[in-house]
Amino acid sequence: MTTDIAAIPDNYDTPWKEAIEHHFPEFMAFYFPKAHCQIDWQKGYIFLDQELQAVVQDAELGKRFVDKLVQVNRLSGQEDWIYIHLEVQGSAQAEFAERMFVYNYRIYDRYHRPVASMAVLADDTPSWKPQEFGYDVLDCQMGIRFPIAKLLDYADRAASLENDPNPFALVTLAHLQTRATRTDPQARFAAKWRLIQLLFRRGWARQSILDLLYVLDWMMKLPDYLSVQLWQNVANLAQEKKMAYVSSFERIAIEKGMQAGMQQGMQQGMQQGMRQGMQQGEALALQKLLTKRFGVIPSDTVGKITTASSKQLDAWLDLVLDAPSLSAVFDGPPPSTH
Repeated sequence: MTTDIAAIPDNYDTPWKEAIEHHFPEFMAFYFPKAHCQIDWQKGYIFLDQELQAVVQDAELGKRFVDKLVQVNRLSGQEDWIYIHLEVQGSAQAEFAERMFVYNYRIYDRYHRPVASMAVLADDTPSWKPQEFGYDVLDCQMGIRFPIAKLLDYADRAASLENDPNPFALVTLAHLQTRATRTDPQARFAAKWRLIQLLFRRGWARQSILDLLYVLDWMMKLPDYLSVQLWQNVANLAQEKKMAYVSSFERIAIEKGMQAGMQQGMQQGMQQGMRQGMQQGEALALQKLLTKRFGVIPSDTVGKITTASSKQLDAWLDLVLDAPSLSAVFDGPPPSTH
């Protein structure tokens, strides 16, 4: 079965919004550590999304993933509380810096409090790094300079991101790998599965893991047949880890598998649809692993894989990482019938 992943629209704005709202201090610590150190986090923070929309509703200057207005308290200074105006921008736009300027002064004009604007640039243009807007006319200077975090700057730091305990290290990896796998569903499946495994190793609280699990799922869309396999993997991993809240993952996995099975329109019922989807996912995953280890796979071997049972595929998957040759995978011990 083949599915064009390009036909599945990637969802960036919802996962970014959810991640920021659930982990705002971690967001600031990861992308804007200097600002993070100046905020009194013990006094909490308040999201003011409705207030922001009221301020900028007639000043739309280009599409963005997320815009946020947050009230925070500073550790020192004459003003105890200030506003943070935050943008997550998904594409390079000539008017972006101007929008940051307009939104900043409109917020200040409405509330007469200090406003710190900052931006996460989530686009695909390495050279695009707008940080200021302004003008100088008749000895009158007006403008803004704001800090940015460019996600593409993290593209060569995969290893450090995998080891970083901040949840936005995984969000950054997910965003970059979603962009990089637009046309390769198998590569996205492998990347998403690895990120979920990394998430489970973090040792975070139940709700934090669930929050990030949903973010990864929203962001890294998969064809239905791979989605079924992925969520079965998630349920199995939760069982293996003997997590106290394994039922939560089982419920999510079942819901995801059922949704994918319904979308596939299997005629023989939901259980058969899920089994077929998982088996197809296993077959494709095995082919990809074999290709990475041993190069191009002979056509007769591909045929053997596509017609194999789920039990046989599981046996081959167990052997593929350690086998010294392609033939050793298929000449290995047969799967147990018990």
